[in-house]
Amino acid sequence: IAHSSSTSDRSRWIALVVLCVGMLMIVLDATIVNVALPKIQTDLGFSQSSLAWVINAYLITFGGLLLLAGRLGDLLGRRDVFLSGLVLFTAASLACGLADSQTVLVAARFAQGVGGALTSAVILGMIVTMFPEPGEQAKAIGVYSFVASAGGSIGLLAGGAITQAINWHWIFIVNLPIAVVTGVLALRYLQRDQGMGFSKGADLPGAALIVGALMIGVYAIVEASDYGWASAHTLGFGAGAVALLIGFVLRESRAAQPLVPLRIFRSRNLTGANVVQALMVAGMYGMFFLGALYLQKVLGFDSLEVGIAFLPVTAIIGTLSLGFSAKLNMRFGAKATLVPGLVAVGAGLALFSQISVDGSYWSEVLPAMVLVGIGAGLSFPSVMTLAMTGVRPEEAGLASGLVNTTLQVGGALGLAVLATLSTNRTTDLVNSGEGSHAALTSGYQLAFVVGAGLLVGAIAVALAVIRSGPTSAEAVAAAEAEPAFSSEAA
Repeated sequence: IAHSSSTSDRSRWIALVVLCVGMLMIVLDATIVNVALPKIQTDLGFSQSSLAWVINAYLITFGGLLLLAGRLGDLLGRRDVFLSGLVLFTAASLACGLADSQTVLVAARFAQGVGGALTSAVILGMIVTMFPEPGEQAKAIGVYSFVASAGGSIGLLAGGAITQAINWHWIFIVNLPIAVVTGVLALRYLQRDQGMGFSKGADLPGAALIVGALMIGVYAIVEASDYGWASAHTLGFGAGAVALLIGFVLRESRAAQPLVPLRIFRSRNLTGANVVQALMVAGMYGMFFLGALYLQKVLGFDSLEVGIAFLPVTAIIGTLSLGFSAKLNMRFGAKATLVPGLVAVGAGLALFSQISVDGSYWSEVLPAMVLVGIGAGLSFPSVMTLAMTGVRPEEAGLASGLVNTTLQVGGALGLAVLATLSTNRTTDLVNSGEGSHAALTSGYQLAFVVGAGLLVGAIAVALAVIRSGPTSAEAVAAAEAEPAFSSEAA
């Protein structure tokens, strides 16, 4: 089939930009709040431990609902799920911006997480369906993974600038015009797709089990800094999360229309890529969060300077994932591109663990950031390509939801664990008479050592589980043998 005239081709790339702007807005909201937290704390009177809920309320619903949202996209049509999520996210952003109490802000952040999950869970599935040809798909996934991975540092910069120039309410209100434009363009450029229909089953009991397991698991970890890892509170909630997870696996093995057909995990690449991504982001998210705290609390940077300090990471990830990484994937295969990328991220985190109390940004922080940026720019597109190849077209929404779940949940859990370890180390040192800057630095060093350890695990899984993908010639042949896949996007 002559796949596209120049107009339909142009509209596909416009549709890609629309989807990526939607994704950027969602990703920004996970980090834009970080630099504004001290101001929010002062204005609304949060305690140090309750302040974490401004971030966690969003991450818990977001991470918890992604799988269900991806499945709903397959059943009801991805464009409709994307748009309904966008509407909810926009309304919740307005509520966050107008919030004048702790309760309203945290409740609105919960709602924002639900809207974010519905919007973002279907995006990768739509992209893979719109761009079936391997070369174009590699480019499109590169654009998407740049937004998904670099959006975090853009959020730090935007959050710092807006908070300093106006006030923290505007970090949420800024979403409104972006969301309206995205919605209008989505209605025009995103083709309405027919879902399989609700009769195919949304598996609501399965959804309730996995959402409950993820939410309770994240809650147990984020509260561990208050209660302690070995406390009855942490162990009790942790055991509850594990029990729900086991219940979910049993339910999926027996349900007529499961939320996640367990056979999907027979794909070594899908399973391996998701495990690798979870370990990688668990280590990397710590760099953004704890690196920003080190720059502010130890080196004395203000919130705008912190945002600027992280720009090199964004620039490097952007340069690599917007084209260069796609070319390497096509030339050498995704696995051969992924492993050196993971090594670079791990080396960057190991270098970060050498920061000192009177350190310099140029000699201690920037070289580590450059390594992490290079590694992330190579790794993210490769991981996403590996995770999305080898699944059937009608399961693209599910695979997309799964990739997003490991991205967000891996990030949330990793950040919670690293931040808790760091806080505990710092508290112990302060109690034994250490100075506050030295105690903070030591806490951050420990977190970065553990982060580097997580990357060693990711490298091991990549080498042991993931199979080398086809080279570009084989990939093209495989694509031509899949007419059902390409006609969906036509």
